Amino acid sequence: MILDAEDFVFELPPRVRWARRILIKPCAGYAVPYPATTSKEILEKVITSIRAVSEADIILLEGSPCQEEMKPIYRTLGYEFPRVIALDVKDSVFVEVENPLVRPFAIPTFWVPNVLLYCDYLISITPFKVVGKQGDFTIKNLLGLLPVSKYQGGNGSAWSALYDLGMDKVIADLYFTLPFDMGVIDGRKKFVGKDEPSVGKTQDCGKIFVGEPYEVDLEASQSMGVATEYLQWIEIAKTQVGSEEDDG
Repeated sequence: MILDAEDFVFELPPRVRWARRILIKPCAGYAVPYPATTSKEILEKVITSIRAVSEADIILLEGSPCQEEMKPIYRTLGYEFPRVIALDVKDSVFVEVENPLVRPFAIPTFWVPNVLLYCDYLISITPFKVVGKQGDFTIKNLLGLLPVSKYQGGNGSAWSALYDLGMDKVIADLYFTLPFDMGVIDGRKKFVGKDEPSVGKTQDCGKIFVGEPYEVDLEASQSMGVATEYLQWIEIAKTQVGSEEDDG
């Protein structure tokens, strides 16, 4: 669903009302303001909408690719909301979760924070980012949930081991392994960078995208003419899964 930013009202699906724990994954690995990171305003709207209908625990979970402490980053970005638990991926207990795809593209299992397994509803909220001419939206945002220490590779840089496997394939695998319920792309402004996800130029856009993460990322990509290669791999996997179900 594409909404004009001026008219944006966050509407919750009915099942959120029965959730006991709701996890929100912002794009907030750097102490750099919106639109390089998720805006405080969009988070506040989502949290306020949840609180209007639910007393569920709301958990904010993010990790720094540079393995910095998240508490000061949260503070710098203004993420100080009442009755919201703000956690650091780095401090999590990790569990190994199996990729449900019969033929994974890159990774058969992922190490993820165990808190994900105890949450009833999962939301990924990102700015509209284009980095290296590729869309960087709600599904790619899930990379921040992985422990850098396990995926940094031999050279010590964040996600080096994942890039060696083909990052777009990894993101496709992650989409099926961590089935988030909702994606929100805050496209009031569009952030365009070359290689560094926290350095770039800003353009006015005036749109907000809300829905299931794959559909949201696809809609944002198509509406703005952005190439987002991981979506192609997800589509391939969806076709394979559909064929296997038909054969079964």
